[in-house]
Formats: sequence, C-alpha cells, structure tokens
Amino acid sequence: MGSAQRKFYDEEPLTNTGFGGSPDGGQASLKPTNSGTISAPAEPNNLVNSSRASLPTEEDKTFSSSPKRQQSEREPERVPAMEAKLPPAAERTIATDPIPIRKPKEIRRTLRDIDLLSSDQWLVRNGHLVTYVGLYVFSIIVLFRPYEILPGLGFLAFSAFYVGVATLIIFFPSQLATEGNLTKLSTEVKAVLAMTAIAFVLIPISTDPGTAWETFNDPFIKAVAIFIVLVNVVRTRRRLMQMMWLSFGIGIYLAVCAVDYYMQGKFTVESYRVAVTDVKGIFGNPNEMALHFVMMTPVTLCLALATKNKLWKVIYFAATGLFIAANMVTYSRGGFLGLLAVSATLAWKLGRKHKIQTLIGSILIGGVTILAAPGNYGLRMISIFIPSLDPVGSSDARQELLQRSLLVTARNPWGIGIGNFPIISTQNHQTHNAFTQVSSELGIAGFVAYMIFMIAPFRRLRAIERRQFEMDDLNWFYFVSIGLQASIIGYWVSSFFASVAYNWFIYYLLAYAVAFRRVYSIDHTEALDQQPVAAVPVSSPAAA
Repeated sequence: MGSAQRKFYDEEPLTNTGFGGSPDGGQASLKPTNSGTISAPAEPNNLVNSSRASLPTEEDKTFSSSPKRQQSEREPERVPAMEAKLPPAAERTIATDPIPIRKPKEIRRTLRDIDLLSSDQWLVRNGHLVTYVGLYVFSIIVLFRPYEILPGLGFLAFSAFYVGVATLIIFFPSQLATEGNLTKLSTEVKAVLAMTAIAFVLIPISTDPGTAWETFNDPFIKAVAIFIVLVNVVRTRRRLMQMMWLSFGIGIYLAVCAVDYYMQGKFTVESYRVAVTDVKGIFGNPNEMALHFVMMTPVTLCLALATKNKLWKVIYFAATGLFIAANMVTYSRGGFLGLLAVSATLAWKLGRKHKIQTLIGSILIGGVTILAAPGNYGLRMISIFIPSLDPVGSSDARQELLQRSLLVTARNPWGIGIGNFPIISTQNHQTHNAFTQVSSELGIAGFVAYMIFMIAPFRRLRAIERRQFEMDDLNWFYFVSIGLQASIIGYWVSSFFASVAYNWFIYYLLAYAVAFRRVYSIDHTEALDQQPVAAVPVSSPAAA
C-alpha cells in the first residue's frame, strides 16, 4: 500500500456504520478509533442484505481529494436524527407489526391459565384400547338400558355389573403398564376420591348403615369408578367424541319419545307432564330427564358452531332444537331455569365479538321459544315465584325440604350418612337439591370435596377459552370449552331442584371435561410452554 493511501486511511478511518447510527450494527469496531479524529459519516445500508457492510464509493477511494474537502462534500449526507437515535433493539423489530401492550393483570392471568393447564403433565402415550371397548359397552348398557327398550334382551339385565367388573380388571394392569400408576391424580380425581372416602367412613355411624351401604354400592361407587376409568382411558379426540355421542344418542332417543308422547297426549305424570317409561334408571323422572336435555343442549350447539361440515351442522342444530322442545314438554321448572342459565352463558361468551348480532339472535330465539311453548307452560314456570299457582303444591313441599336439609347440615356438620336423608325427612322424601343432599349426608367436608370436584374442571375450561380467545384462534377447542362450561352451569342450576349428586349425570359430564382438557394440553404442548411477555412500546422520533 502506498504512503498516500496509508495516510488517507490513518486520517480517515472507515467505520462500518449500521442502521440507526450504531457502528457495525451495534458491534465494536475491529480498528480502534482515535478520539481526536473526525468520524466518517454513516455508510448506506445494503438493502438486499442488511448484515453485509456497504463498500465505499469510488469517490471515497480518490487519493487526490483532501480529507477536509471530502468532509465538506459529505456534509449534506448526514444520517437523519431519527435513525441515529433508535436503539439497537429497534433494528430487529422495526420491520415487524407492533405488538399490543399487555397489562400486568392480563399477564398474571395468562400465567395462571398456563399453570392450570400444564400442572397435570399428561403423558403423551396411547393405550387402553381393550379397556376403552369395555368402557364403551358398559356405557351403552347403563345409558340406553337396551333390555328395557327391547324385551327380548332381558338377559342383559345384569350384564352391566359383569362388564363393569371386567373393565376394571383390564384397566388396572393396563394403567400400570402405560403410566406406572393406578390413576392420574388430577384435582378432580382427588376430590372424588375424598368424597368416596368420607362416604365409606360414615357408613358405620350413619343413621341407617344398611341404607348407607346400599346407596354407596349403587349407584355412587359405580359412577366414581367409571369416572376414574374414563379420565384415564379417553386420550384422543376421536374417543372423546365417540363417548359424547353416547350421551347425545340417548338424549335424542328420549327427546323424540317425549315429543311424540306429548303430541299423542300420553301424560304419565300429574296428568299433564311427559315421562319416557320405556327407559327407567336415571331418566325415569321427567325432572332428571330434563336435566340431561339441559346438559346436552349447549354442547351440541357449540359443536354446530365449531364444525365446518354442513351436514354435521344440520345434525347438531337439529339435536339442539330437539333437546329444547323435549325439555319444555317435561314441564320441569328446574329444566326451565337450567335452560335460562345455559342461554345466558352462551350469549355472554359467544357474543363478545358480535354483541349486536347475539342480542338480536337471543331475542328472536326467545320469542320463537315462547310462541312454541306448550299450553300452560308459562303458568307452570311462574309458579316458581308464585307458589299458589302450583296446583299440586310441590313448590311449598320442596321449600320445606330445603329448609330441613339445611337444618340437618347445621346440626350434623359431619354428615348423617350417604342416602340417609329420607329417613329423617317428612314423608320419606329426598332433599330435591343436590347441594344440600351432599352437605346433609356427607357433611361439610364432603360438600367441599363435591364443590372442588365440579369447580376444578370449570376453571380449566375457562382457561382454555381465554387462551384461544387471546390468540384469536376460535376453533373446535374454543367452542367446545364454552359448551362444556355452559353444560356445567346448567347442571348447577337444575340440580338445585333434584337429588342427583350420586347419579351418573355429573360424573360423565366432568369426565368429558377432563378428557377434553387432556386432548387440548397434548395438542398445545408447545404453546403452553411459552411464557407471555409484555410488549415494550418503542419511543416515537419526537420523544427521542
């Protein structure tokens, strides 16, 4: 290199100025700079590859130009003040879309949701095929009771017991081989096991130990066992939908029969109410049948909104309308209040982005429902608030039972024994309230376990709904989480008028909710591992 060239580079060191006025894109220069010399102006960026330094122009390499002249000629090409003052972090985000600023409260809520959904640590492993087949067959026998619908199948009357025992015999070794334990100890499983332990311990000291043992043995312990099997065996979306369609199927059958009986004038309860006598068990009472309709209505509606298949949309919407119609012909006041609670929940959650459309749709649907209501239906519902309008007087009787069950709870906080309330009630009646049924018979501790059993899956369903809504991913998981939430709320309201705490209703529903959460958690493992970060606003040029 010539002496003139060396002198030029010594007096005018070339610096690789990156975007924003930071030398070398924020990196230290390899050549030490002299504080006494004049810094070279910023070189233009390479628009094709921003990481590649731009080469000096031919004019920069002219040795006849003096440093002072070069400086004066380059004066107009100064870097704008906005670019010079942008921090290095802005170089990486200036081309991206702005991230909305999240409040600390929202971040804490998201973190809680992630903790809730990731705390179970579901094992991603298939299995339990034979156990699932046994569970499916058992559920068909319990829900449909084919030996009552078809007299020729009377030999299946005791088959549920044998199929259930065989399913449990297969389940435990399969669970040990698959996960190395007897069951996944989720919050719901712990709560229901606590209820089981309390009910069992109270049997010897119950008001009537024989009655307590009978109720514990059938149906309570069977419902608990199938709940535990279901939450461990149903591991895929396909299995979940197959199990849910069993509940939909029996609901559709009961609804068709109920509407048909009403059209034919076959009123078997109180001379104006419909009950499907072909299928007894948990559906023999019109109030309990209405409870099932209440629980299935929001799930089928949300599945109709979630699916993109037009045929399935028609099927789900038709099932929803059928459930509402059948609920009304039962004249169940608990079913009516449960349906109102379900409707309010769905309108609130589904209408957040389309409030006007939801309001108009709710008014139209409500108006059509009122016009299509059977005769004297409105009078029956008004009797909830005006008991004198009830010709049978059941409203006053239930109010008395509610007061008595609360009194028994207060006097016996440890409980009088499962199934024992009719012994100390008037005319051998149940509490007609699932909440006081548990508090009076299993005590305060049993009531707390019962509430945790129901609230725990509800909270996690809300977390799934919020996660999907925040990500603007309103897919199948979003709608089904809302449907299951509304179904649980419907059960809470309707079960306030029915003694169903130990029946299959809530155990199947909550098992579906837990299995749904498992499918979601496995499908969104990577998303749940990501932690939310608040976006830091970039200062404007004027503020800089």
